[in-house]
Amino acid sequence: MRCNDRSMILRLTKEILLDSPISRLGAAFATGVALVYGLPLSTGKVKRHNSLIVLRGLLNWAFKRGGVCVGRVYLTNQNVSARVLKHEEVHVRQWRRYGMLFPILYAFAGANPLKNRFEIEAGLEDGGYVRRGSKVGR
Repeated sequence: MRCNDRSMILRLTKEILLDSPISRLGAAFATGVALVYGLPLSTGKVKRHNSLIVLRGLLNWAFKRGGVCVGRVYLTNQNVSARVLKHEEVHVRQWRRYGMLFPILYAFAGANPLKNRFEIEAGLEDGGYVRRGSKVGR
């Protein structure tokens, strides 16, 4: 296979999988799974914040860190400041772009949020990973 053939295949693969009906279907599937998982565990009000569905009142064992975004669903206990929700909205867009590839890509990006490209893109300050004005992640 020639270099041009490989680049064409890579480009077509990206067009099919990224920002596509397939990726949006994957994000919708993840949203459904998160709702099935989170709704029975949620003890707080279920609210909508732009395209984000926020499930509050979950016990800490139900998610990592201060909360987790799966598809359009943000699962948390009470970590719902305006800045955190802004951060989670970016994750919704990432889910829409990558679909079911997102959890795989996120895992490869690593558990350290200061080095994880998806957390950096979502905003380390807004996500509560660094203090405002910190030089980390810049």
